[in-house]
Amino acid sequence: MSRASVAFETSIRDAVALLEMFDVTPKDSLEKAEVLKRAGLVMALTAWETYVEDRVLEEVQKRLRVVSGSSIGKFVSDSLDAELKRFNNPGSDKTKHLFEDYLDVDVTACWKWDNYDPEQARATLNRLLAKRGDAAHRSKPVGTGVTSSHLVKRDDLDKAIRFLRGLVEATDKALAEV
Repeated sequence: MSRASVAFETSIRDAVALLEMFDVTPKDSLEKAEVLKRAGLVMALTAWETYVEDRVLEEVQKRLRVVSGSSIGKFVSDSLDAELKRFNNPGSDKTKHLFEDYLDVDVTACWKWDNYDPEQARATLNRLLAKRGDAAHRSKPVGTGVTSSHLVKRDDLDKAIRFLRGLVEATDKALAEV
């Protein structure tokens, strides 16, 4: 298990805690309770983003030990640091390119577990990131003036947390096999 996956598991617990708070919030406070689900989705995907950044850095540092202190080692480290400062919303394409550029591994091709194949995993991740954007920037979906259903349903958040845990496990496994 990578250090990045251990940190991810600590971070994803914030999303789990928000979901648990939603479950015990009185339903007469529904508007306030909805905030917990949106925040949970934002926290879950932030945990994923941090994992991706930490994991690529962890693996690159391991591989650069041989050239540590050299100009090539410094160049690669500095380039990765600059890349990570600009890195956000790690959808499947961005994640694929980051790991290919720095580690020569397409981790997205290895995203296989339970009921997911790589194509389904990529699509699910991309949908979740789009929903995170809406959750972070809109309190409710834009409607026609009529109250619309809430953006993040309880089951959606629970599934997202399980999905991201599987994604981290599959990514760690892909890097362990290289």
